[in-house]
Amino acid sequence: MQGSRVKAYARRVAQKFSHQSLLVKYISVFFAMVMICFLLLGATLGVFMTRHWTSQEATLLQENAFNVAQNTQQVLSSWMRSEPQGAVVFICSNLATVSEAIDADVFMCDPNGTVILCKDQLSPSLEIRQNGKCSVHESYKIPQEILTKALSGRFYERGTLGGMFDRTYLAAAEPVVVNGQTVGAVFAMEPVSGSFKAYALDVVRMFAFASLMSLAVGLIIIYFFTVSLIRPLNEMSRAAKAYASGDFSPRVAVRGSDELAELTSAFNRMAASLALQESSRRSFVANVSHELKTPMTTIGGFIDGILDGTIPPEKQQEYLRIVSDETKRLARLVTSMLNMAKIEAGELQLQPKRFNLCREIFNTMLNFEQIIEKKHIEIEGLDKLQPTFILADPDMLHQVIYNLVDNAVKFTENGTISVRVSQTPADVTVSIRNSGAVGISSEELSRVFERFYKVDKSRSYDTKGAGLGLYICKTIIEMHGGEIRAQSDGSEYVEFSFTIPNQPLAAE
Repeated sequence: MQGSRVKAYARRVAQKFSHQSLLVKYISVFFAMVMICFLLLGATLGVFMTRHWTSQEATLLQENAFNVAQNTQQVLSSWMRSEPQGAVVFICSNLATVSEAIDADVFMCDPNGTVILCKDQLSPSLEIRQNGKCSVHESYKIPQEILTKALSGRFYERGTLGGMFDRTYLAAAEPVVVNGQTVGAVFAMEPVSGSFKAYALDVVRMFAFASLMSLAVGLIIIYFFTVSLIRPLNEMSRAAKAYASGDFSPRVAVRGSDELAELTSAFNRMAASLALQESSRRSFVANVSHELKTPMTTIGGFIDGILDGTIPPEKQQEYLRIVSDETKRLARLVTSMLNMAKIEAGELQLQPKRFNLCREIFNTMLNFEQIIEKKHIEIEGLDKLQPTFILADPDMLHQVIYNLVDNAVKFTENGTISVRVSQTPADVTVSIRNSGAVGISSEELSRVFERFYKVDKSRSYDTKGAGLGLYICKTIIEMHGGEIRAQSDGSEYVEFSFTIPNQPLAAE
């Protein structure tokens, strides 16, 4: 029952802690760890402090018991017969002086365990009082077991002295030998609780003060460190909220070069990418809306004109041809959209086959024969093409070649389109270059392969594109492990080329 209540309480504490801010969590964990360290350090210090104090006090008691025993032996040997009263006064005075100096109780007992000399037998005027009786030490009776050890040599014990006391004492004893005969023993005793308590309190005060100062300084340092550590996270949180509302302008300042700085840099790159994609998406929506609206309006208008007789029968064939072209235009747009969706979903898979790449280029050019003649475009390089067999996806490469040729034809008026295929043991490169049209600026060259991007939207040449063709070409070439490039002088020519790895296949 008690255990279940403890578990429930622990769960509530953990749940409450999980809802705290990162700053509170960090400081709480730091505080808990420091307190645990202080407790362990305090416990360790307590053990070593007790051992050290006991060792020091034992040494002190033993040394003073030995010195008092030596002095007592000399006094008893020289004064006892001639001046017994003076000997007792001297010994008791010595016992009082030593007892006060080491804050202990030093006395002398006879071989029977009875205390015969102590510090309380002597008055301040150095006179023996109460006929040598002491109300304190008179009740002491050293147990025989302890007495035997004391009389036989140096003795030390930590305990109750054989049950003579009800609390723990440190006791040291030295035998007193006069003329070869043991006449008693000097005991030096100190209660552990009282003496150690004062010593321990001093140490605890110093330890507590040092711990509190260290904890305060540590908390201040960890507070400012944590604040600086989570500042980028807070900035990223605010920026992410702005992104969610459609504002992609906020950026997070990069500080330092650690892991958090790398995360901040990655976050800024992500933001830039999102901003670019959002801009491209809006541009794409506008382009697609326009591209869909224009042919559908044309198709609907011409069909309605044919149905209601507005268009005379002799012109219906011409307008139906326009309707057919616009329908094909819609089909191409839908196909591009479907291909882009497959690419993003990872559903576009390679189906490699062995085929003649140059034949594919030649057949694609034939599809544009009428418009090439209409625009008076000269084709160069087809007569120099040699059979080039590669292992690739023919349908995908057909789409790449078709898009590149379509772009070249679309942007060329009374100019030239050059086709070149070069093969090495490592790869195959296809180049399609058109001249006699406006080129592409260096700023736009770096973006021509982006989704939904249309070069120079003010130009009248590209009226039927949605900015997906080159993006799809780039994706297909990269799926083959190759690379596609664009070059232009900005005014006279544009050249697109792609390179794919060459497979060691023999020609058929």
